[in-house]
Amino acid sequence: MGSHQAAVLLLAIAVIIVVTRLFGALATRVGQPPVIGEILAGILLGPTLLGQAGTELLFPTDIRPFLQTLANVGVVVFMFLVGLEVDHALLRGKGRLATTVSLTSVLLPLGLGALLALYLLQSHPHPQRLGFALFMGTAMAVTAFPVLARILTDRGLHRTKIGGLALTCAAVDDVLAWSLLALVVAINGAAPDQWRLALAVPYLMVMFWVVRPLLRRLAATAAPGQAFAIVLAGLMLSGYLTEWIGLHSLFGAFLFGLIMPREGAERLRGLTVEWLGQVCAVLLLPIFFVMGGLNVNLSALGTAGLVELALILLVAVGGKFTGAYAAARLHGLDGRESATLGTLMNTRGLTELIILSVGLRLGVLDRDLYSLMVVMALVTTAMAGPLLALIRSRTRAAEAPRQDRALVG
Repeated sequence: MGSHQAAVLLLAIAVIIVVTRLFGALATRVGQPPVIGEILAGILLGPTLLGQAGTELLFPTDIRPFLQTLANVGVVVFMFLVGLEVDHALLRGKGRLATTVSLTSVLLPLGLGALLALYLLQSHPHPQRLGFALFMGTAMAVTAFPVLARILTDRGLHRTKIGGLALTCAAVDDVLAWSLLALVVAINGAAPDQWRLALAVPYLMVMFWVVRPLLRRLAATAAPGQAFAIVLAGLMLSGYLTEWIGLHSLFGAFLFGLIMPREGAERLRGLTVEWLGQVCAVLLLPIFFVMGGLNVNLSALGTAGLVELALILLVAVGGKFTGAYAAARLHGLDGRESATLGTLMNTRGLTELIILSVGLRLGVLDRDLYSLMVVMALVTTAMAGPLLALIRSRTRAAEAPRQDRALVG
């Protein structure tokens, strides 16, 4: 990298940080999660608003590989933090309700997404029909655990029964979605040598039966700074191994966070979330949003594109909501609780963008379909807040006459 490239790269990073933070703050002001504003900032810094000439001026082609490398590191760190934040207690002892809601809220949009893929293949051909159908189904079935947790906290629902159930289902959905994506990556032939995929099972065994006990001992005996350095190195090594196997570095990062000890390692986990979380949120992920936005171009969206977008939104929202709502009602939850759960499970956020970036990298998605799916991720996340407010207001309106009659009686 020459001195001129380095200077332009630093300027580009400064622009990215300022613009994404500004839009994140604006999103918060209107009651949305900051990630909504940051995703929107990434799109607006791309060709959708500025055109190819404008994006080339802000982000010259010769610095984009460096930005993409930082973005990739940011996603790996984020997936580690997602795995780290999954509470193992959420995955145990929640009974048939959480299991049923989790499965139906994954299987229904998965099936509908696969059916939609058969239609989309006409305008977005792909040689691997099964891989394309599974990818579209997986993209429809995602729930963003981190964004969901933020929405629940902001609205005071994280300590309620329905909030705890939503977090449990989202945690299970995350594990199922990433397992499905691993299958999609394998089907689409990402591995340079297919035999390496057979090493996935020994890798999992080593991670759970060897690495996990070592991490527990590390947390109990090593100094915090030294332990953090070892954890960071282990994270990168785990990502490298899954990439070499032929899955994706994201799986290694997520799994490494998942096996991190919870009990007796609170200080190490706290430091890791604080140190890595700030760097990831302020520097690395904004770069990821912008690099994703450079691949989104909605300026030439025609009638056919609008029809496809409508179908994508119908399948994504309808499949996820119906699956969660129907399962909740079958288990005795009332209409308000079931609708709240269905709305929360539709939150996709950054997790969806990461999955879409994998699809773009594998060639499963072309640029046009990628753009439409990014809009779907933005809409399904942004609609959660207003829909929750609407459900709550209608509930209050319905309860008011009953309270009045009770007072009269």
